[in-house]
Amino acid sequence: MGMGGRLREALRADGRVDADQLVARLEAIRRFLGIVDGKLPDTPLVPARTLVERAGTRLSLSRDHTVVALAGATGSGKSSLFNAMARMDLSPVGVRRPTTGVTHACVWGPLDGGTRLLDWLGVLPRHRFVRESLLDGDDESTLHGLILLDLPDFDSVQHSHRLEVDRLLGLVDLVVWVVDPQKYADRVVHGSYLREFHRHRDVTVVVLNQVDRLPPADVDRVVADLRRLLDSDGLDGVPLLPTTITDPGGTEGLRGALERCVAERQAALRRLSGDVDAVVAALDEMVGAPGPALTAGDPAVATLDRALVAVAGVPTVAEAVEQAYRHRAAATTGWPLVRLWRRLRPDPLRRLHLPDRSGDPRDPAESLVAATSVPEPSVADRSALGLAVRTVAERAGAGLPSAWPNAVTAAARSRLGDLPDALDRAIADTDLGMNRPRLWWRLVGGLQWLVTLAAVAGLGWLALGYALRALGLPELRHPMVGEVPVPTLLLLGGLLAGLLMAALTRPVARWTARRARQRAEARLTGAVTKVGEEYVLTPVRAVIAAHADARTVLEVARHR
Repeated sequence: MGMGGRLREALRADGRVDADQLVARLEAIRRFLGIVDGKLPDTPLVPARTLVERAGTRLSLSRDHTVVALAGATGSGKSSLFNAMARMDLSPVGVRRPTTGVTHACVWGPLDGGTRLLDWLGVLPRHRFVRESLLDGDDESTLHGLILLDLPDFDSVQHSHRLEVDRLLGLVDLVVWVVDPQKYADRVVHGSYLREFHRHRDVTVVVLNQVDRLPPADVDRVVADLRRLLDSDGLDGVPLLPTTITDPGGTEGLRGALERCVAERQAALRRLSGDVDAVVAALDEMVGAPGPALTAGDPAVATLDRALVAVAGVPTVAEAVEQAYRHRAAATTGWPLVRLWRRLRPDPLRRLHLPDRSGDPRDPAESLVAATSVPEPSVADRSALGLAVRTVAERAGAGLPSAWPNAVTAAARSRLGDLPDALDRAIADTDLGMNRPRLWWRLVGGLQWLVTLAAVAGLGWLALGYALRALGLPELRHPMVGEVPVPTLLLLGGLLAGLLMAALTRPVARWTARRARQRAEARLTGAVTKVGEEYVLTPVRAVIAAHADARTVLEVARHR
């Protein structure tokens, strides 16, 4: 047994339950329910929700009263024992079975504060009795604060009787199980009831009633056999008392046990503590061991990112960036005589409705419609994304018990419907680095205009000379550079220089266009990864975090 187990055994041996610690454990269960709300099925959580509500109500009601129930099968004599303890004939006793069809209550001492408690228990006013008489003097003062209930027979042929028994067994502070020598080993009482109370040993008493029907020599043997059965039910250490109402002292042992219980004022706390133990044990099976961490470097996350990149059309947009770069570079640095023709060709980015952006937020109205004209993903890409999301969910939910893997899967798929629009907006909002011309484009473009103007000037000069000759006017004397006239040199040199610069800048534009594509692809991948983080990984991590928080608060609820 570990240190925690030894500590719990020591606390149990001490027998007292600290009220503040009990409230802290109940608060931990309440926080647990809040954490797992919407993540785990409601049905397994019903006992925990019922306990939190019932415990809050019980602790808010009378702390001066101890509710004890006499439970037993038909013919066990519990109603006679109830009357014997009250020293009054309050519950009907007869040969017809079942005799007790409704719950009777006897309250020792003033009823102040006990009325609300009996209302909560559902005991009808006409079946409530107050055990307070001037004739008793102080004979009954040791039981002041006791509310003794005579429950219907749990093996009654009427199903409503058993339902009433089961309801009240979940509410009372202490249960006295009354068995008789003939049916003390009955399978129903042990399998359906006593065995279920193994976590409530501190608030359980077993009475072997009607021992007067046994030969004196057999009493100890039957008691020993009943003790063996109780130990096998997990009720070792539970008080086992022989009783009989035919002997004036036959109920003194039970009366003494009830007097000690009333004096301690601990039964309600012990009962709730046992209920907390049972609920925590069930919740512990639902929580299990810690879940795996889902880091950015996890292969499942990398697969998801690749699938999102494909579905978002990042390769298509990156290719459009490269083509747009080359298109715009040619339109800026090319020979001016052919620039107009190039500008008549559509821009690859604008064909995708990807205007130049600098990363500024988009108008919210633009989010109501498709942001881009990026082609729809293929069936294969959509299938790959679905598989990647499922892989992430399986990786995150690996090793988690109960319904947690289902909660992880549901979280991973919870926002898939919004994912296409989110990816489209991410692509549209990403600064692709194409919002302004490059400096070298302008320099080359300026040089192109200079050489073109030189060619135009040379052409005009030559044209003027031909015109003067045609009109019979004196010829112009062209300056010479060697054997070549300057106008001819300007014309031919300008044309050749323009063509040469266009030829030299073309490979440079292709190289820089590939660099632009790589930068844009990196930015687009980052934007798409953020969408995957927000729409898939964040909901999954929220479930994993909830599982970790649930384990933490359950550890608080576990300590007695």
